[in-house]
Amino acid sequence: MLHCGIVGLPLSGKTTIFNVITKAGAEVKPYAGGKTDPNRAVVDVPDARFDSLVIAHEPRKTTPARVEFVDLAGLSRGAGRGEGLGNAFLSFVADADAMLHVIRCFGNDAVEHPEGSVEPARDWDILEMELIFRDLGVVENRLGRLSAKKKPTPEEAAEKALLDRCHSCLLDERPLREMDLSPEEAPSLRGFSFVTSRPQLIVLNMDETQKSLEDVPGGTDVQRRIERSGARAITVYGRLEMDLMDLSPEEASEFTEGLPMSEPARDRLIAGAYSLLGLISFFTCGPDEVRAWTLHDGDSALEAARTIHSDLAKGFIRAQVVSYDDYSANNNSFATCRDIGVLRLEGRDYRVNDGDVIEIRFNI
Repeated sequence: MLHCGIVGLPLSGKTTIFNVITKAGAEVKPYAGGKTDPNRAVVDVPDARFDSLVIAHEPRKTTPARVEFVDLAGLSRGAGRGEGLGNAFLSFVADADAMLHVIRCFGNDAVEHPEGSVEPARDWDILEMELIFRDLGVVENRLGRLSAKKKPTPEEAAEKALLDRCHSCLLDERPLREMDLSPEEAPSLRGFSFVTSRPQLIVLNMDETQKSLEDVPGGTDVQRRIERSGARAITVYGRLEMDLMDLSPEEASEFTEGLPMSEPARDRLIAGAYSLLGLISFFTCGPDEVRAWTLHDGDSALEAARTIHSDLAKGFIRAQVVSYDDYSANNNSFATCRDIGVLRLEGRDYRVNDGDVIEIRFNI
């Protein structure tokens, strides 16, 4: 299961975004001073294909794809150097597979900005630098130990060369996710749990007076930053979306008239987090259960079998595969799909596509 940490400066609206995603309304309160334990919730990944398969099969059990969201307390200046509660917060960030970085764009005189003014690009830089400082400390600590060795092994020499590159990247104030790593290099860094290597989705938290970034103080600067970095970004109306949970669709439409809110922020945020790591879903269907399984894009049919159960991978013979579109267009039936020639028999090296409906044939 994907674990996604929600990070940002204090009073950026992180807990509001968490409440929107989890449909908690105002149940989860903003962090009080001194609290370190994060708020956690597991949510279903919205998928119309899964919903359609459930309707078609009426199974006894349904299991959608799921993501865990972890609402972390605000990271302030100095957190990356261990000041205040920084070490505790950053340890939670290090455990996350991906980050939702909430940046405050809204104005609210009743909620004072910790930096004194709304300036999204500056806030982005502050949090990024705290994460860079944390990783820099980890790199320098390990490099110090490697440099102290009189006769390093070839593996240690290779590790030092790679960490020297990481050190240069961080000193240039660039996150490690911007480094070009070979397929062989990337796994060797996983044990360090570098927080700046985590993929991140930028969440621009706006208010209903702001119809675009042009209405946000410093909005042009943050737009340039997004384009320059190639970051994925989503604009949301966090407070408004949370308030709309208690309203009927008719009432909600009155409050959202004129705003770019064609799809609920909740769906966009969950789907964005799910795709952030290049994840896809495949389906298994039957009267007992309809289930969405999660794979990385590019994984094979053998990996799909292993995801379902290790025995299926051990005794793998072949996979019966049909695309969701063909399956749903032909009575949601493998038999019908086989009769018209759209059901395929694939071997263990077949690359699974998003939306494939799969049945594993095996023998152990």
